[in-house]
Amino acid sequence: MATELFSKQQTIQLRHKHIGPSCKVFYSKDPLKIIRAQGQYMYDENDTPFLDCINNVAHVGHCHPDVVQAAVKQMELLNTNSRFLHDNLVQYAKQLTATLPQRLAVCYFVNSGSEANDLALRLARQYTGHYDIVTLDHAYHGHVTSLIDISPYKFQELPAGGQKDFVHVAPSPDTYRGKYRENHPDPASAYADEVNSLIQNAQKRGRKMAAFIAESMQSCGGQIIPPAGYFQKVAEYVHNVGGVFIADEVQVGFGRVGKHFWAFQLQGEDFVPDIVTMGKPIGNGHPMSCVVTTKEIAEAFGASGLEYFNTFGGNPVSCAIGLAVLNIIEKEDLHGNATRVGNYMMNLLKEQQAKHLLIGDVRGVGFFIGVDLVKDRKKRTPAKAEAQYIIYRLKEEKILLSADGPHRNVLKFKPPMCFTMENAKFLVENIDKILSDLEKGTRVGVPNEQLKTVENGSPLTLSGTKRKAPHASVPESNNSSISEPHQPEASQSEESPDGKSSHCSRTACGQQQSSCRSGTGVMSHKRIRT
Repeated sequence: MATELFSKQQTIQLRHKHIGPSCKVFYSKDPLKIIRAQGQYMYDENDTPFLDCINNVAHVGHCHPDVVQAAVKQMELLNTNSRFLHDNLVQYAKQLTATLPQRLAVCYFVNSGSEANDLALRLARQYTGHYDIVTLDHAYHGHVTSLIDISPYKFQELPAGGQKDFVHVAPSPDTYRGKYRENHPDPASAYADEVNSLIQNAQKRGRKMAAFIAESMQSCGGQIIPPAGYFQKVAEYVHNVGGVFIADEVQVGFGRVGKHFWAFQLQGEDFVPDIVTMGKPIGNGHPMSCVVTTKEIAEAFGASGLEYFNTFGGNPVSCAIGLAVLNIIEKEDLHGNATRVGNYMMNLLKEQQAKHLLIGDVRGVGFFIGVDLVKDRKKRTPAKAEAQYIIYRLKEEKILLSADGPHRNVLKFKPPMCFTMENAKFLVENIDKILSDLEKGTRVGVPNEQLKTVENGSPLTLSGTKRKAPHASVPESNNSSISEPHQPEASQSEESPDGKSSHCSRTACGQQQSSCRSGTGVMSHKRIRT
């Protein structure tokens, strides 16, 4: 078992003293102290397991033994920069590009998704000779200045004037809440035409487009899956004015969608972006990322005469870890698991949609799923406070989930790829129970004015508020502040009569079948209901 240097309260005090105040934590009024993790579980200082439905970084499972072994083995031999020849670099580039369309064959290795997207902008601008960027509303591409500039999710928080004149924001291709919805005969073309109109109007003002950039599926934007054919049409319009198409796969790549290795492939075989960026899952928690592009764009970048060098990008340890991740995905058929378990969870959630009026939409593919909560299905009024309440109730049940989207009302599922059917069932059963509890004091499945939750630490009436939603992925509030007239007492787990949660599974992510430990005892994985 992992040991602690400090008590939880000491850790909190030291964090307040030494860590910048803008660096937030989940569940700020009662933050979790996580000291170890394995597979799809994270453990607090009492060794209590929490089912992780948030972490798309620990892609093949927390602390996968093959990843750990690869890192240790290479670190014992050598770690240096990429100016020396080393087989790990070229082997990894070869194996990574084999998962992509043939024309995407040149790699630049960096250390984070933000670095990757920043470099992608440099490549696009050098190749095209243009500067302007088209981005999508609610998009998030990274934390550095160049990416805050093109991320409405962030710059819209700034005072008036946050949008730069070289940034052009197109509507998110949201077929549930957007301008063109599920009943539109061709939403892909309609949304693409919006991009074209934006480009044409900018051209009239003398602006020149370097690139269109989009997450292949929007995560912070509310788990938005663009309609098939949208990217092809946008790429055509962008190419017509000399720009390139950048597909941001930082959140959603490496088999998360199940049926394909890359989310942009959901658009069809006839779509190939000019630049692809990768991050988060690429190293299973190790800081690494990559930009992959065409030979032509790479040559244009090199023709500037400015050498590109990254001290840590593509180092032997990072590449060994990257290779291990790719091998695990194939060896354990994790993209197949994403399809099987993802489809199962979608079906379970759609059953809940038929049962609970608070669920307006269930959308997703593989292990990328969103549940859009509404107060009124016809008006599609976002149920923001209810979403925050659910997140905190799930924490009480030892389940970690987040909510996001423009209104912070979309429950977002992006777990490690070893998530099991038992995990999915346990999660959805708890959501069902919480939604049923919410509806006990209502007339139409929406909490009444007597039911209160908290938002940003302050009491809030669920029937409506003009307060701005918090922008943390998990709400900044406190379980103890939630007041519910019919809140049940903490119930014992049906699987474990002693009241300890027993939804543990150790058969995925390279783990051996074993038991989960709680703060007071051992729980056998055999107690799982199937």
